[in-house]
Amino acid sequence: MNCFGIFAKYWQPGQVKTRLAASLGNEAASDIYRWFVSTLVQRFGTCADRRTLCFSPPAHAKAFGVLAGEDWIAAPQTSGNLGRRMAAFFDSCFQDGAARVVLIGSDSPTLPTEFVELAFRLLRETDVVLGPTDDGGYYLVGASRNVAGIFEDIGWSTESVWEQTVAKLAELQLTYESLPQWYDVDEVSDLERLRDELSRFPSEDSAFSDLFAAIDRVI
Repeated sequence: MNCFGIFAKYWQPGQVKTRLAASLGNEAASDIYRWFVSTLVQRFGTCADRRTLCFSPPAHAKAFGVLAGEDWIAAPQTSGNLGRRMAAFFDSCFQDGAARVVLIGSDSPTLPTEFVELAFRLLRETDVVLGPTDDGGYYLVGASRNVAGIFEDIGWSTESVWEQTVAKLAELQLTYESLPQWYDVDEVSDLERLRDELSRFPSEDSAFSDLFAAIDRVI
């Protein structure tokens, strides 16, 4: 069984996309982030055998349940730092019988679906798959076995996440493959890049046209 997950945070103004909010304001940044999450849920609604929208904080279960619809399982993230929460997600999937697990964040709404499909294929031959971002982190992590150790002692939200994770893979003697590089949307310059990218997509693609309209309203 292939399991796919998205980590998302409730779009409370002032609590998400704080670097965007510094330029756009809290309300605009939170609205943009809400569109990021809904776009990903729509685009990946048929990915893998089981799909989980992993949300935080647990108090907003109702909002994420509505967003998940019938195609996703809405489940709260556990407590702790990002590494502990990701480790718990992978552990839960493998305990439920998954053979391959892929997890992404919610900062890359145009992430190509073929990257995720490639990750699942690569996991037939390797322990871990990582998708590098421009800023030194990763947009995707996948595993074909329980690899909780790769999430320990990592400087999350720093430029050294990728470097530290690769070092951890070597230390644990785990094999890994890399996907093509992609980008997270954290700064206004990233949002402008995203808008330019979306402007080249067909207008009949509702997932992208709605996101483009939301971005166009604020920049």
